[in-house]
Amino acid sequence: MEKIKVWTKQNKDVLEQLKKEGRYIAKKEYIKKDLEEHTNLVLEVYDWLSNNGPLSKEKPEDVNYPIWVSFKKDATMMNDKNSVILELEIDPKIITYVNIEKWGMILNYSYIPKDKSDYNRHKKLLTDYGMSDAKAYMSRFYPQIKNEIISSWSRLFDENIKSNNDSCYGNIWEVKEEWITKIIK
Repeated sequence: MEKIKVWTKQNKDVLEQLKKEGRYIAKKEYIKKDLEEHTNLVLEVYDWLSNNGPLSKEKPEDVNYPIWVSFKKDATMMNDKNSVILELEIDPKIITYVNIEKWGMILNYSYIPKDKSDYNRHKKLLTDYGMSDAKAYMSRFYPQIKNEIISSWSRLFDENIKSNNDSCYGNIWEVKEEWITKIIK
């Protein structure tokens, strides 16, 4: 299959690791450094993403978290003095496609409905309990609602479940030095 170009924004330190080891993988300590006080909130959903994606069984043993890639150069986050943008040429079969709107719902601990009827049913459930998705998720008092929320997240990978915005990013498990076609500093 033909390779495609994707872009990923990474800390400049990644270049050193690529030179030394020939590959880069996302590690928990890098994420903690990047996210600071929000680490625990975000890692919970990243753990879910890492363990439940369609390519999670192909994750190398030493990998914990995915690396985000953009399918359009201009969709890559703006570069700054501590970052580089790596242009990669890779096989599309190693990419997990992630709908950005549905991923945003997961980051907000929200329910991803199957359709309008399911949305209305879930909304009524929350109203009956005087609850929001985030409150139910973070509380230990509503395990059935939390489980329903987490179960709905598998719809992230279901192309039949549409969102208002079909923009996608991708996840890969590693970056290999030989995949880099350009480094934008």
